[in-house]
Amino acid sequence: MKQQTVYVCQSCGAKAPKMIGRCPQCGEWGTYVEELVDVTPKGKAVNLASGAQPLLISQVEASPEERIDMHNAELNRVLGGGLVPGSLVLIGGEPGIGKSTLALQVLMQLGEMKTLYASGEESVRQLKMRAGRLAGEPGNLYIVSETSLEKILEHVSKLKPEIVVIDSIQTIGLEALESTVGSISQVRECASQIMRVAKQTNTPFIIVGHINKEGSLAGPKVLEHIVDTVLSFEGDQHYMYRILRAQKNRFGSTSELGIFEMRQDGLREVCNPSELLLSRNHADLSGIAIAAAIEGIRPFLIEVQALVSTAAYGTPQRSSTGFDSRRLNMLLAVLEKRVGFRLPQKDVFLNIAGGIHVNDPAIDLAVLAAVLSSNMDIPVQEGVCLTGEVGLAGELRPVNRIEQRIIEAQKLGFKKIIIPDGQQISISNTDINIIPVKKVSEAFRELIIKK
Repeated sequence: MKQQTVYVCQSCGAKAPKMIGRCPQCGEWGTYVEELVDVTPKGKAVNLASGAQPLLISQVEASPEERIDMHNAELNRVLGGGLVPGSLVLIGGEPGIGKSTLALQVLMQLGEMKTLYASGEESVRQLKMRAGRLAGEPGNLYIVSETSLEKILEHVSKLKPEIVVIDSIQTIGLEALESTVGSISQVRECASQIMRVAKQTNTPFIIVGHINKEGSLAGPKVLEHIVDTVLSFEGDQHYMYRILRAQKNRFGSTSELGIFEMRQDGLREVCNPSELLLSRNHADLSGIAIAAAIEGIRPFLIEVQALVSTAAYGTPQRSSTGFDSRRLNMLLAVLEKRVGFRLPQKDVFLNIAGGIHVNDPAIDLAVLAAVLSSNMDIPVQEGVCLTGEVGLAGELRPVNRIEQRIIEAQKLGFKKIIIPDGQQISISNTDINIIPVKKVSEAFRELIIKK
């Protein structure tokens, strides 16, 4: 097989022998990129037979799934129980969020397992300095500073490591491609070569990737289709907490969540996030409500903070941190239409404490409670938490895993929890007072301390 370079439009797939500014077929500008393709020499037939024969699914023997224990409970949870041999895992996140720290620290925790850390961004001396700041012993960890994928794969062939980390995919290039390192064609071809080696040698690879201005992984979208697992490392650099989510996982669930705390000696696993995300000094403060949330199958309690003030300018502001701003606008409309509280000339600011982002709709009731508490300048009753999705008619809709939410609230010492009416609860003999309500207005009567 011979290889040649062609230019392919990323919008419609049209090919050209040279670089073109505007695609003649789809009319898009700047969509042609260089790609490396295999060309069959003339006069030779292509052998399509690979020897594989179709089998009935009942004839295939199911063997127990082997996974590598990463000695990190949070990472194991997100991966679905451990790292699968021969898999390709992509960790993406903003610059400086801790992706390289996570990858290096995980390899250092594997003891005597032979591992290889290949960096295209740092020298071996810088890697040594970084490892010295992290807790743990290097063990049998090899490091190399290299930007050529061919040479990295040569090191893999000689060392035969059990796990390989490449940091980052945007700094690694193939010498056979003339395009610059980090281009779309380089990223795609490098990922394809790494996947091929991972499957052939049954060696798991972890590659680190950056994200662009839009918040998505840099490089072609096909990169996410090539890899087996896509992990997103999120968090605010001004806060200590980091969240690891699975956006794609061929070997497990995508609803799992891992929480870490960034410290001087690396990342620490947060086994009980509720105790860290809650503060106990808000008994007499308005605008604070506690929500019982679920991420994946993991319950935890979070603190929702709201500030409502008179608009200083003509147009009122609606700002949220850690919560969808469009959903906040919808909830404020429900508060005005169904409950009768008008906020047309008020600024509303919402914050999820701890710098995390929550997607669970069950925190809707806590958001409205915090907004109403701040607007009236009356604190929510102490020892009360809430859970419930708010509908457009002002009704409370049922939420999933209600028993886990109740048990988590009881474990942290809450005396009362407000839930949607009609929820099927199988637990009994609880010390917490469970109050079912049908509408948002009913929940407010239970919450606000009357002066």
